Amino acid sequence: MRKPSQFDAIVVGAGPAGNACAYTMAKAGLKVLQIERGEYPGSKNVQGAILYAKALEEIIPDFRDDAPLERHIIEQRMWMLDENSFVGTHIRSEDYNKPPYNRYTIIRAQFDKWFSSKVREAGALLICETTVNHLIMDGDQVVGVQCDREHGDVYADVVVLADGVNSTLARKAGFHGDITAGNVALAVKEILFMPEDTIRQRFNIGEESGVVIEMVGRITDGMMGTGFLYTNKESLTIGVGCMLGDFAKNPNRTSPYVLLEQMKRHPCIAPLIEGGEMKEYCAHLIPEGGFNSIPKVYGNGWMIVGDSGGFVNSAHREGSNLAMTTGRLAAETVIKAKAAGKECDANSLAPYKTALDASFVMKDMHKYRDMPSVLHKNPQFFTTYPDLVARAARSMITVDGVDKKTKEREIFSHFRQARSFSGLVGDAYKLWKAIR
Repeated sequence: MRKPSQFDAIVVGAGPAGNACAYTMAKAGLKVLQIERGEYPGSKNVQGAILYAKALEEIIPDFRDDAPLERHIIEQRMWMLDENSFVGTHIRSEDYNKPPYNRYTIIRAQFDKWFSSKVREAGALLICETTVNHLIMDGDQVVGVQCDREHGDVYADVVVLADGVNSTLARKAGFHGDITAGNVALAVKEILFMPEDTIRQRFNIGEESGVVIEMVGRITDGMMGTGFLYTNKESLTIGVGCMLGDFAKNPNRTSPYVLLEQMKRHPCIAPLIEGGEMKEYCAHLIPEGGFNSIPKVYGNGWMIVGDSGGFVNSAHREGSNLAMTTGRLAAETVIKAKAAGKECDANSLAPYKTALDASFVMKDMHKYRDMPSVLHKNPQFFTTYPDLVARAARSMITVDGVDKKTKEREIFSHFRQARSFSGLVGDAYKLWKAIR
């Protein structure tokens, strides 16, 4: 006989997805239990991140009043680097310097802790330093969780898994298989403390405005990946991430930490971080399989949100923002099911997938569904092309007595020698297909 539920819902995990889900349900009056493995929400996340305002506004419209925000972003830089230089573009607009601001840099430890406080204010019960060992099943229906420590078995009408990319609970329950090295990236990050005045001068920004730099090229040592640099209030967040499987295959056997140190020494990056004092370092996994690797995200008494479901927009690095949206949509599905007096089985939770498909989450992931595969199979996008583009740019702006027409012929010749004409056309088609 099934034991009676103690809660309407249990949310496992207190990251952006879990907090968004727990807050939305608790705000609607549901009895919610949230379980976090860390000492407190955010204790496992020291890194900086980008927050897109729209996702959080849908959940907490007045979040700007007290959320721990670092800087609103007024400038986006995109760099392609060879060994000694970069070619890139900047997008800066005074429109982004007018409230309400569109994007912010945040420190995840502070942000997650703040978000969790909002969850508790909404009425949810939070238990930290507790690990959920496995899901409790009644046939094929999830009816609760089995915890370590003194909490034991806890029962609920629905369990929402928001426990990260390597969701042990989902794998144990058979909701999805093991995460393969080809579908996940390993990112390493540092927070470098720096005087606020120095940051403002180096990046040409005001007291509250900020800059984001995203980078591709030689900094990933031939592996599929990207680098990034964010300006916080009194610190910089710098990091690099590559596909986990590529680290094992890399002929140079470059470790993630060494890769980050090499990136920091790049002549175009080193001046920006000079004098920064490293205070925090972390490494974490990011789902990068894209649209084609998303598992089933709901069933009888269970739902999956955030990184646990592989929800990341590979084109725009919107992990936390997609995570919050999935958490909100999952919560709204439960709220509607409870209001209608329905049991939280697969039929009543199916609208979660419908809502996902209708949202920007799945639409954007579908649009870029081929990008991970295209980039992973074509390392020349991270090696050959950055070299060629940088060489071409240097040639065109160097005044050395050679006319521009001759230089154009030389540049095209270099491209053909490196990739051949058919290779150039093929690569262009691959990129077009990946972003069409």
